[in-house]
Formats: sequence, structure tokens, C-alpha cells
Amino acid sequence: MKYMMFVCDDTEPETDESLVPDIHTWVAENDAAGRRITGNVLAAPSAATTVRVRGGQVLLTDGPFAETKEVIVGFDILECADLDEAIAVVAKHPMAHQGRIELRPYAEL
Repeated sequence: MKYMMFVCDDTEPETDESLVPDIHTWVAENDAAGRRITGNVLAAPSAATTVRVRGGQVLLTDGPFAETKEVIVGFDILECADLDEAIAVVAKHPMAHQGRIELRPYAEL
């Protein structure tokens, strides 16, 4: 089953840095196991462009679509047997400690 990880920052990160896993180890382990399909860090929200079409016109807005303190800073696509495996994988990601991760399964179309 495929899952999208939205990696977000947080205003209340883990204060004990020794508890935070290494991102390079997490990526290497999940790439080697075939669980991580792709992923990347995103540019700052200030680099975002919001695109809307209204009345046949393309409307562009600089910056993110919402004002918020927490922002999406990266993403990963996982292939896991089930939600339990996906949660176990995500719980070892550094941003589960320093930020927050929204885990969402792919929907069937």
C-alpha cells in the first residue's frame, strides 16, 4: 500500500537532540528495504506559487496558500504492507521528533 508522508515543522520540537534519529540513516534503511519510493526537502514557503483558475483565468499568488506557523518542509512516498508498518517507519523519521508527519494512504480512483 502506498502512503504519502507530509513532513512538517512544528513549534514544539523534541528538546533532547540525542533522541532524534539521523535522517541519512533513515533514508538509507528505507531505500534499501524498498519502502521509500521517493522523497525530498522543499524550498521555503516564500518560494511557493499558488495556482487557481477562476472564470477561465489563471490566477497566481506568491507564497503559500495558507498563513500558518507549521509548514510542509518535505515529503516521502512509502510502500508498506499496511498502516501499522507505515506508522513504524514514520516513527523513526527525525521530523516525527522535531516536527510532525501527516501520513495519508493513496486513495483508489
